[in-house]
Amino acid sequence: MNHDGLLETLILLGAAVLIVPLFQYLRLGTVLGFLAAGMAIGPGGLALVTDVEQVRGLAELGVVFLLFIIGIELKPARLWLMRRQVFGMGSAQVLATGLVLTLALMALELELRVALLLGLGLALSSTAFVLQLLTERHELGSSHGRAAFAILLLQDMAVVPLLALVPLLARPESSLGGNLGLAILESLGMVVAVILGGRLFLRPLLHRVALHGSQEIFLATALLLVLGIAMLIEQAGMSMAMGAFLAGLLIADSEFRHQIMADIQPFRAILLGLFFMTVGMTVDLAVLLASPLKIVLLLAALIIIKTLVLWGVARLFGVGRLAARRTALLLAQGGEFAFVLFGAALHAGLLAGTLYQEALLVVALSMVMTPLLALRLPQREETVEVEESEPLEPASGEERPDVLIAGFGRMGQRIAALMRDAGVSYVAIEQRPPLVAKGREAGYAVYFGNAARADVLRSAGVAHSRLMVVAIDNPEVVEHVVSEVHRLYPGLPIYARGHSRQRCEQLHKAGASGVASENLEASLQLARFALGAVGVAEEKVEQQLEAYRQEYYGYLVRQRAEE
Repeated sequence: MNHDGLLETLILLGAAVLIVPLFQYLRLGTVLGFLAAGMAIGPGGLALVTDVEQVRGLAELGVVFLLFIIGIELKPARLWLMRRQVFGMGSAQVLATGLVLTLALMALELELRVALLLGLGLALSSTAFVLQLLTERHELGSSHGRAAFAILLLQDMAVVPLLALVPLLARPESSLGGNLGLAILESLGMVVAVILGGRLFLRPLLHRVALHGSQEIFLATALLLVLGIAMLIEQAGMSMAMGAFLAGLLIADSEFRHQIMADIQPFRAILLGLFFMTVGMTVDLAVLLASPLKIVLLLAALIIIKTLVLWGVARLFGVGRLAARRTALLLAQGGEFAFVLFGAALHAGLLAGTLYQEALLVVALSMVMTPLLALRLPQREETVEVEESEPLEPASGEERPDVLIAGFGRMGQRIAALMRDAGVSYVAIEQRPPLVAKGREAGYAVYFGNAARADVLRSAGVAHSRLMVVAIDNPEVVEHVVSEVHRLYPGLPIYARGHSRQRCEQLHKAGASGVASENLEASLQLARFALGAVGVAEEKVEQQLEAYRQEYYGYLVRQRAEE
């Protein structure tokens, strides 16, 4: 057994466990925490881990899984709803900021190719930082929150062609205009090829695995899908990250998206953290100590340029003055994808070592400044600033369902039909592939997944739902789901299917807001038929049955109140 490798793994985990929570407590974010942890144990710090290349290959899989998640979240329907803000305002921001930064870097006597790569990379902002701040301040639905969200969405997509551009810019024999055109054509051509192939083979494959395989085999298939397409794209001359993004797009509109996202998320979180730690290990603090004034001036120039350009773009697209200022301050930093882009440029020979280190320092320090810039944002947003005529944050019923239904058997299907007929948005989760396929053919919003897993429910939108209905036909699973969801979301109303009075009592204890006893309802219906057949008046039958129902469920409510 390689004890050296095990020791380095323990050191990496220990540094993350000690340092990242501290940065979270200081509201500096997990990204900076991982960077600081890497700097602390890397060659420039305590030198506890000296062979960075040994862990870099595994760490870069974190970027692969991150791009896959972004691809799976960027549903075509979602992009269409936000097309003006994302493709209009977002594209204008990236191009305008990239152009200004490129010209500024060329004024520092950098070659055009290098200046263009750095300018476009620095034009990107930190999705992780900004969304964390907006969530903490409950401002995702505000004018500046929605504007920032739209711009970040486009920036996430821009990473794909930028990564494809790196190896082309590294070829000095080709023209810059040809590089840009070739990068776009290669990206579009590969997108079309992979999507066509995926439509023909991917969904049938996943359906068969879900139908005949175990949960572990489905997970293995999901990993094979991501890594296989990523490597296929890499063999075509582009990056694994771009291949993972395309794989995500293939899954985005499928019934398997929530289960796959839940399966992949743990790998993404761990490996992406490892990636940022390796970036931190490569940061050379000696560069900062050697020329602190230069780094500070570059940092100030980046924040000022991005703030001014972002403010102008936001105003151009109709965002109010105060909201535009908030948007500009929130997005003025460099982003985590700059580390990815600059790392690829370093390996391609496009960036020199010192310039790479200076770029890393500027981006990292700008991210440190983000919480400080956010302090300048007023806590309240004036109502006059809410001016957008179109929503920037998508309101798709399948992304923020009013009702989440666990189980799509006969009971779940009836509930979904009633929700649909009433115009109530819903999402149903079912683990049996034939029921999922049949439901989707009939137009129901049903997805494959294990509703007993909290991460699947989270991916399906439980955090944004107004209530949840548990219609699974397994009593033990129903109780587990009710208990787990109530623990994670204590304020969410949960209505559950009970099989008997005893089960109903247990579900109430587990946190159900209301239960429906199958035995009771079937008994009452049979009693209605019998009483009507022997001549009892219909009005009297209804009164008697309703009184019995009230007594039955009232007992459960009283039992819960006495506990």
